[in-house]
Amino acid sequence: MFENLSERLERSFKILKGEGKITEINVAETLKDIRKALLDADVSYKVAKDFCNTVKEKAIGTGVLTAVKPQQMMVKIMHDELAAFMGGGASDINVKGNPGVVLVAGLNGSGKTTFSGKLALHLKSKKGMKVLLAACDTFRPAAIDQLKVLGEGIGVPVFTIEGEKDPVKIAQESIRKAKAEGISVVIVDTAGRLAVDQELMDEISALHKAVNPTETLFVVDAMTGQDAVETARTFNDYLDFDGVVLTKMDGDTRGGAALSIKAVVGKPIKFVSTGEKMEALDVFHPERIADRILGMGDVVSLVEKAQEQFDEKQARELRKKLSRDKFTLQDFYDQIQQVKKMGNIKDLAGMIPGVGKAIKDVDIDNDSAFKATEAMILSMTPFEREHPEVINGSRRKRIADGSGTTLVEVNRLLKQFEGTRKVMKTAMTGNLMQQMKGFRR
Repeated sequence: MFENLSERLERSFKILKGEGKITEINVAETLKDIRKALLDADVSYKVAKDFCNTVKEKAIGTGVLTAVKPQQMMVKIMHDELAAFMGGGASDINVKGNPGVVLVAGLNGSGKTTFSGKLALHLKSKKGMKVLLAACDTFRPAAIDQLKVLGEGIGVPVFTIEGEKDPVKIAQESIRKAKAEGISVVIVDTAGRLAVDQELMDEISALHKAVNPTETLFVVDAMTGQDAVETARTFNDYLDFDGVVLTKMDGDTRGGAALSIKAVVGKPIKFVSTGEKMEALDVFHPERIADRILGMGDVVSLVEKAQEQFDEKQARELRKKLSRDKFTLQDFYDQIQQVKKMGNIKDLAGMIPGVGKAIKDVDIDNDSAFKATEAMILSMTPFEREHPEVINGSRRKRIADGSGTTLVEVNRLLKQFEGTRKVMKTAMTGNLMQQMKGFRR
């Protein structure tokens, strides 16, 4: 996400490198390059032009700050304006009501049904809410079955009426059921439609009026670029939606839709979907996205993801084991499973300042990244996992044969394990856990 734009902006800022002060000439040269970078990222011409004009006014009006180099000054101004253009801060969704009703609308193939499932899991796991999914896509074959499969996978019930083709009736009955059963939120998954299809647009408008949702979200495929922005404008004319959801952000290295939608439509981006797994849904934080675009990483999001997997009881037990040098290969394996739950390894690494650029051309898959390590550990006996010191030469050969790896790889794993144990002992018996608890407060 935003890889191409990040590279172009980095080159643009180099124009100011070595300059003693900000002037109209060097700012104009830099902004000319920045405007080209934004256009290449599929940002609309008007948005790119307005953005650069705003940056220019602030840069020229800033004057010379002797303590700050012009290049650093421009990065700071760019960061603030990028965040402002994308909405300034995160926008929460309104799910208050009896029940709260979230209407999900969008084009065919934009990922509405998958997003509905992801949102249900988000509200259930992170906000502790009881959720009901309403299957109101009566047009697409197997849409209801897809939602049922998703609902079953995340433990959320799906409401439908067998043979019913009227989405308004299904939605209204789902709301009645939610009220009767004390369910907090109903998520209404609707049929995809084209903005040029008058009949279907009238239908979604009628559904919107009938259920009077507390929140209306427009789901759009980020990879459609400027078309996404124009489609959002048309849907907004019919629905006056509350926010936008960008899907397939992991497949778009340009990011023009994210930079343009708020400026063009005037509605905030509330969520971004960054993968196929049901957990791959993130609240949209404009200031953090600005950090990532400018190569500053996103440490706050990284810490939050770690905290989601953080179990204080497990941490206390782990700290005791480390203090007594009892950290085992089974514990090591369990920690790998926790890391995998945090998300895509490449995305996580990209949140660390300076690392994203270094690994941009590296293809990292979660399963393959840990596959050999997991295979080697699982090829050990339970006793060997708990007592790594007994793993001698013959045992190492057996483990290599059993896991389809080599003796060199087994030796490397055991060496890495010892190094990890030492590092974790130093960190977890020191101040790291206190710092993590401080973040939670």
